[in-house]
Amino acid sequence: MKEFAYQRVVDIHDALIAADGGARYLGGGTNLVDLMKDGVEAPTHLVDVRFLPLDGIRETADGRLVIGATTTNSDLAAHPDVRRRYPALSQAVLAGASGQLRNMATVGGNLLQRTRCGYFATQVCNKRVPGTGCPAIAGEHHNHAILGWTSSCVATHPSDMAVALLAFDAVVHYETLDGPGEIPLAEFYLPVGDTPHEESALPPGALITAISLSGSFPRSRYRKVRERASYAFATVSIAVGIDDGGSARIALGGVASQPWRARTAEAVLLDNPGDFRAAADAELSAAEPLPGNGYKVTLARNLIVSVLSEVCA
Repeated sequence: MKEFAYQRVVDIHDALIAADGGARYLGGGTNLVDLMKDGVEAPTHLVDVRFLPLDGIRETADGRLVIGATTTNSDLAAHPDVRRRYPALSQAVLAGASGQLRNMATVGGNLLQRTRCGYFATQVCNKRVPGTGCPAIAGEHHNHAILGWTSSCVATHPSDMAVALLAFDAVVHYETLDGPGEIPLAEFYLPVGDTPHEESALPPGALITAISLSGSFPRSRYRKVRERASYAFATVSIAVGIDDGGSARIALGGVASQPWRARTAEAVLLDNPGDFRAAADAELSAAEPLPGNGYKVTLARNLIVSVLSEVCA
């Protein structure tokens, strides 16, 4: 392993000052440390942000729920306001990783975790070295993307939590040396294009401080299909929530390089509220499966119909 400096910070400004070009923020380390062991990440400086005053969940005067970036996934899933207002978010977090990992993993780090594509972890690819190609397209890709991919990359995003947050129109808040900013989660992840190594719209050196949610979605559900029930990343997953006006919010996981908002399906349901099959077919009409992952289209279609039928019953 490459040698690196380690710095624990307790002040946000100090963290931002420490985040030079070769530095990485360290939260729970459940993804970053693995990537360092594999040689994918080689930071010269780790800035430990776990002791910043960024944990906890609070409700604001205008009814928003604000989730601090260093809140652990376990605390997020167990929080009574989350379970009451956004049950699908709690279900999504509990579907991810193991209990031990959820006790360490932070909310901010969860958003920034990188793909679990086997080629990314073990070989040179476009996400690691731009211009070197995507070996998964011609190789093993049975659990890779069917939507939004390009010839540059067919990997999927691994987060369960982000799928539910996307369905609920979450906003990501951050700090930079120039001041605070925010990005809707719908704009946070960048399209693959021909630059799959550029994964988020977060400014360089920015530190995620919180995620905020508006409204409530007590009628919501998250379901995850995976290759083994104990601990695995999604083959396909879905978060569905019904807003106060009766409209469905739908997001998919395991199908693209980012959590996928199913806006086409949502639009179909506005005109045909009970036609779940038509909504699924419309959304998946854009799917472009590879030779080894066409089954995902059928799986995603059945999952959309099944979960919508349950939540809208």
